[in-house]
Amino acid sequence: MPLDQLLRGVWRLWRWLLLACLVLTGLGATLILLWPRAYVAQAVVAPAETTGLAASTLITANMLSPGSLLDNRPGGNFAVYLAALRSPEAAAMLARDTAVLQQMAGRRAESALAPLRAWLDLDRAPDVEDVQRWLERALAVTQSLASVTWTLELSHQDRALALDMLERLHRFAEARVREDLLGMIRRRIAALEGRLAQERDVYMRTPLFELLAQHQRAALVVTAEETIAARLVSGPGVEIRPSVPNRPLLLAMLLVAAPLACLFAGACLVLLRGGPRR
Repeated sequence: MPLDQLLRGVWRLWRWLLLACLVLTGLGATLILLWPRAYVAQAVVAPAETTGLAASTLITANMLSPGSLLDNRPGGNFAVYLAALRSPEAAAMLARDTAVLQQMAGRRAESALAPLRAWLDLDRAPDVEDVQRWLERALAVTQSLASVTWTLELSHQDRALALDMLERLHRFAEARVREDLLGMIRRRIAALEGRLAQERDVYMRTPLFELLAQHQRAALVVTAEETIAARLVSGPGVEIRPSVPNRPLLLAMLLVAAPLACLFAGACLVLLRGGPRR
């Protein structure tokens, strides 16, 4: 079909297209305005390995390990910290120590689909797996392009709960790294002490004593240091007004997308009608 004929066919449908555009815009705007909003809790962290006096450098034999101060990729203790934020153990901690399960149950009970789930016998109480899936969606970890910092953002409809959960996640991940390091160091110390108790060769005992002293120093540093993996640069804090979803942006996109969708539907209808006549 020629372009001019297609445009004339679309113009003949302008009343129906205008009505469809108004209906689509109204439905979309209603959905956007009725969608529950969430508060965003935010914290800025930096890898502890980026500082010259970090615990990870104090517990190594060579304090000036090449590349450790210039590489901005997540690695070492900080990589374990980031992985622990979304781990199943973190979800279990939130389900045990916070009211996130009660919040989920309340939202499900107030949902418009609650009668349908009850009729289909699909209604069940939220569990740890639901918290895990929610945590993977709600927690955002973004690296800064200007500096070696990472921004942690957690969104939730309850302002106080969002801040509490972000603080708990940070403490949990930091404690997880500390426990792993201490467990590894204590196992090595026990193995070295057992070997020294059996070793009688003085030339073998000297390097074993050096290894034992190094691991004892590492245990002392890990125990005394407050920051092992991630150093807090800013926060945690939570915004005063909810910002998720971004209603102004979504409404602006709707005002652009709805007319384009109606024009596309009208063009498809004209093409379908004009096909058989040819």
